[in-house]
Parts: sequence; structure tokens; C-alpha cells
Amino acid sequence: MKDRDSYPKFAVVGHPNKGKSSIVSALAHDDSVQIGNTPGTTQIKRGFPLRVDGKIVYELFDTPGFQRARRILAWLKEHEPVSADKRADTIRKFIHNFRDDKRFRDEIELLEPIMNGAGIIYVVDASKPYGAEYEIEMEILRWTGQPSMAILNLIGDEDYREDWSRALGQYFRLVRTFNPLTAKFKNHIELLESIAQLKEDWTEQIKEAIEILKRFHNQKIDRTVEIIIDTTIKSLSYIYRQRIKSKNATKEEYRIAFERYRREIIKYEKKLEKDILEIWKHKNIDKAETPPLINEIGLFSKESESIFGLSQRELILTGASAGAIGGAGIDLAFSGSTFFLGSIIGGIIGGVGAMVGYDNLYNIKILGQKIGKRELIVGPIKSVNFPYILLGRALYYSSLLANRSHAMRDSLELDDREFSIERVIDSDMRKKLEKVHSKLREQKEVKEELLEEYRKVILESFKKLI
Repeated sequence: MKDRDSYPKFAVVGHPNKGKSSIVSALAHDDSVQIGNTPGTTQIKRGFPLRVDGKIVYELFDTPGFQRARRILAWLKEHEPVSADKRADTIRKFIHNFRDDKRFRDEIELLEPIMNGAGIIYVVDASKPYGAEYEIEMEILRWTGQPSMAILNLIGDEDYREDWSRALGQYFRLVRTFNPLTAKFKNHIELLESIAQLKEDWTEQIKEAIEILKRFHNQKIDRTVEIIIDTTIKSLSYIYRQRIKSKNATKEEYRIAFERYRREIIKYEKKLEKDILEIWKHKNIDKAETPPLINEIGLFSKESESIFGLSQRELILTGASAGAIGGAGIDLAFSGSTFFLGSIIGGIIGGVGAMVGYDNLYNIKILGQKIGKRELIVGPIKSVNFPYILLGRALYYSSLLANRSHAMRDSLELDDREFSIERVIDSDMRKKLEKVHSKLREQKEVKEELLEEYRKVILESFKKLI
């Protein structure tokens, strides 16, 4: 933007409880906007600038709804000027005369930013029938002379957009449908492209804003993919070391080692969730009364394996392509993909040799010659399935946030019907991923060209979801 105040400004106005605040929240990418189901939630105007890299791209004003539109229009007509080009001056006169009058507080709050140069975004609930009473407030807005558009917001199940569009077209230059709760990034861009048509002076500014937002969106995607890859590689290559007191580890020492091993990998995933929240600017999800459901499904649980892991058929094919299936490798694919570790611990007699179930999950070693200096070493994960459980959870969680409108106020919900790792990462893609997974299982160095190929697969997978 050329100077500090040259960015476009828009006042989001309309009747109470028609979704104005939700639209501000969605377009400003700001989930701190107060949204309520009762009229009068917004009582004073408040600006919400959309900032990218410290620069304001545009600013939206959340305003109260019209309360006494009929009385205001009557006053304006009493003082109607000789020519239409003077009507805006009459609006300014009204604001000046009634600024301290509590009866018109809401109207003053919504009209002030408009008369200071903000464009008008008029919001209606097109799931309700059109009523002539709305023409009063639309007429007031027409008096301001500012560039204006109307947004049809479908709050309920009925659809009266055709009737609304015919009426709104007589008052506003553009009429567009926009649902702030379901809108994705492409819908946001489409709306901005419409807004760019409202005023010639805004065209270049809005085009610049669109390019900035597109670049920023791609940066968020790239950063998300980087975090997913970094977390996956850290988790799959993690090794836990624990001193043991005798020649063989005791049942309790195994239990502690495996618990601490799993706890560390879970910590990696928790950090990923926090970082993804920050990238996509959803600050208030973690304040919801109900936590994201994905957090309630443990990483090492059978349910997580069922939702995010590979099917048995694809597990065999993937294991075969990685050279993991063959003889005892069948156990690696199936037993090693089940993470009810508590039931396995009960069968431990002592020593690595007796730990068939564990051996199918992790690399396990006891090193050292001297008693007291011997170490129980757990990791890395040997399971063919576990990398896809990790990736499935990370990709699904990240896509929920990337696709989530900032107008949403409920907690994240998991619907396993919406996700399949096999649709997101097909067999050809898995062959490329397995080149890295097999290196990590064998504790070998992963070359840069393999990591770049890995990144392309994860990027393609993530884009399928958003």
C-alpha cells in the first residue's frame, strides 16, 4: 500500500442479527470479533484491519444494526436538499445534530465510518422473506452516496435470494451470495474481486490486496507442510535411552521406557497442533468449552489407527513395496500397526527376545557390558502403518483449520466419513514416502533429494484437502 491510510475501508451494515459480525470475522480473518445470536450484540462500531506482514490490506467496520431507520429517513426528507448531490451533506448534518442523542446512537455509529469514506457492505438474511421495511434503511444508505454492495447471507434453510436480488438491485451496485460460516479462501477472493468493481479508485488497491492474500495463503500452506514433515521425521526417528540395573530389563523398566517413548512423540504432535493454530490464526479454538475431538482420540489408540491408518490390503501393498513384507514381516505390518501396548506389557517375561509384540512396533536394544551402565534403547518405530497414522492426523487436523472460517465459534469436530488417508495419499505417492520411511526405520541418512520428493507428496496431499 502506498501510504499508511490508503487501504480500502468497508462498513458492514444492516438490520440486527443478520450475520454482519460473522462476515467481518470471516473477511478479517479474526476470530476475536464478538458474535451473538441475540440482537444488539454489536453496540458500537469497531474496526478490524486485516494485516499481512505488518501491513494493513483493508479494514472492516463491524457496526450496530439499524434501530430507528423510519424516524431518521423522515428527518432526512424534511431537510431534503434541492439536488441529489447534496444528500450526503444532509446525512452529515444529521450526524452532527444527533451525535449525543442516545436514541440514534446505533445509526450514528454505523453512518460515521461511511461518511468518513468507507464503502458499504449491506447484509441481509436471504433465508427469510423479503420485506418492504428494509427499503427504509437501504434508502438511508443510498443517501450517503458511497459505493455499495449487498451480501445475501443464508442463515436458515429457506432460500429467498431471487426476491431479495430483485429488490436489492435497485439500491446497490452489486449483489452477491456469501456464507461467512462455510466460506473458504476461494470464496473470499471471489468476493474481493467483486468489491474491486465498486469504485475505480479501489480497483488497483483491491487487486494488490488479492495478490498479497494469495501469496500469504501459499506461505501458510508451505509452512504447514514444513511443520508436518518436520514433526513426522522427528517422531519416526526418535530414540529413547534408559539405564537398566541388571543384565535384562525388568517388566517395570520396559513399561517406563515405552511410556516415556510414547509421551515424547505425543509432545511432538501437540506442538504441531499449536503451531498450525498459529499459522492459520485461530486463536480462540483452544478456549472453546469442548476441546478438538481429534485430541480425544489418542495417537496410539486403536481408534486412531482405524480412522487415520491404512487398510489391511493397502498395508500389505505398502509394506511389500517397502520390502517390509516377507516371512515375519507380515507381523510387522499387522501386529505392529496396533497400539494397545498395555496388553502386550502384561506378557513380558524379561529380555528382548521374549518381546515379539514390542519388537514388531519398535527397534529395541540393550547395549553395554557393565551392570549399571547397560541401556535399554527404544526406537525408532518399525511399524509400516504408524507413519500414515501420524500423517493422517496431521493432514486432517491442518485441513480443518485451513478450511475453517474465522466466523465459526464451535469446537473442531471429527467426522471419519470425511477422511481417508488412502484417498489423500495414493499407492504411487506412498511408494515415494516409503523411501524416506524405510531410511528412518533403518536409522540411515535421508538424502536431500528424497526429502524434496517427500515434501512434494505431502504438499499435493494437503492441497487435496483444502
